[in-house]
Amino acid sequence: MLFVIILIGVLFVVVGTAKLKLHPFLALLISAFFVGIASGMPLLTVVESINTGFGGLMTSIGLVIIAGTIIGLILEKSGAAYRMAEVVLRIVGPKRPQLAMSLIGYIVSIPVFCDSGFIILSSLQKSLAKRANVTIASMAVALATGLFATHVLVPPTPGPIAAAGNIGAADYLGTVIVIGLLVAIPATFVGYLWSVKVATKIRVPEDDLEALDYEEIIKSFGKMPSTFKAFLPIVLPIVLIGLGSIAALVGDSEATFNMILRFLGSPTVALFLGVAAAMFLLPEISEKTLTGWIGDSLKEAAPILLITGAGGSFGTVIKNAGVGEMLQEMDLGMFASGSLFLLVPFIVAAALKTAQGSSTTALVITSSLVAPMLVTLGIEGAIPLALVVMAIGAGAMTVSHVNDSFFWVITQYSGMEVTQAYKAQTVATLLQGLVTIVITMILWWILV
Repeated sequence: MLFVIILIGVLFVVVGTAKLKLHPFLALLISAFFVGIASGMPLLTVVESINTGFGGLMTSIGLVIIAGTIIGLILEKSGAAYRMAEVVLRIVGPKRPQLAMSLIGYIVSIPVFCDSGFIILSSLQKSLAKRANVTIASMAVALATGLFATHVLVPPTPGPIAAAGNIGAADYLGTVIVIGLLVAIPATFVGYLWSVKVATKIRVPEDDLEALDYEEIIKSFGKMPSTFKAFLPIVLPIVLIGLGSIAALVGDSEATFNMILRFLGSPTVALFLGVAAAMFLLPEISEKTLTGWIGDSLKEAAPILLITGAGGSFGTVIKNAGVGEMLQEMDLGMFASGSLFLLVPFIVAAALKTAQGSSTTALVITSSLVAPMLVTLGIEGAIPLALVVMAIGAGAMTVSHVNDSFFWVITQYSGMEVTQAYKAQTVATLLQGLVTIVITMILWWILV
């Protein structure tokens, strides 16, 4: 009966967000109250669980999400994202334009939302398509799949951070980042292959129109920051978190140097040092940048924080409703190997993503649902939990179609019709998700 109650709660979230257009924050909170009351929990315990779940998740990852959003918006508005794109183009060369766009998407979407990243780089990919004499659709798919890969797999993007927090991996964020960067490579590569093998055959009306010259686009953006300044807000937090993770595993934990490394490598400190590095990208020190830009980033972060916190409430209610005891009584032997268990969050996240469209919502809800199972199966530690995040992320890729805002950004800015975008983008995200879960299971067999 408890399983049925939880299933009804999840279905309400899906139907409420997809059909009734209810905000995921309210849908998750309503479901949390429903599951708590319907499962027979004392009413005051339901309220306590919701408050504790929301506050607990905000304590561990709330500031991290805010810092990551600030970094992303400054990179977007200062022209740093364009500078990073220019550097990648110089390295890869003009003869492999789709590969260049895939790599640009892979890098830019680590701190910048994939929707924003595609809009920022849209004119760039069109001008490169003209210069290289390839179709705009192939460049759009290469860019979109590169953006999508790191968007769902690599912190400090809010989705994977929220998933890590929900399953108790907030302290292993360095491991999640490293494994996410590795797993995102084959996911990006399969998107690149699809762009050159299939999307290159799709033509849109803009293919026959003149586009702005690449050099003109760069000049129109004004003075852009240096390469060092552009990459520093991304590279610095990742390096610090990595050093902090290493310091936590080796060395004397009481030694001063070790404590300093762990302090600097804590996700909150590392990301806010990234914010400090991003301040050097500001074109001017004024109310417009220090208040306006930061205010805009906080507006972007607010709904993500609310959805993430509500997901924490939902997960805590499910846990306190007795789902752990229910799972212990079930025969979960077929999942005991761990690698097979990865299929569970993958399928759940894929169903949620396909039904309601948001990858972030799929990551939050799925991680809340599977967290109690991890305890029952004894899945713990940095690498196993990081791979669970990857499995959830793989499902959250599968698939992007008409109920996903990213799908419409791609169609509107590339000129593809819906049927063309289904063939080019939707199928590409399906392949990305399948490749990602396979790679994740292989890594489990090797590393765990």
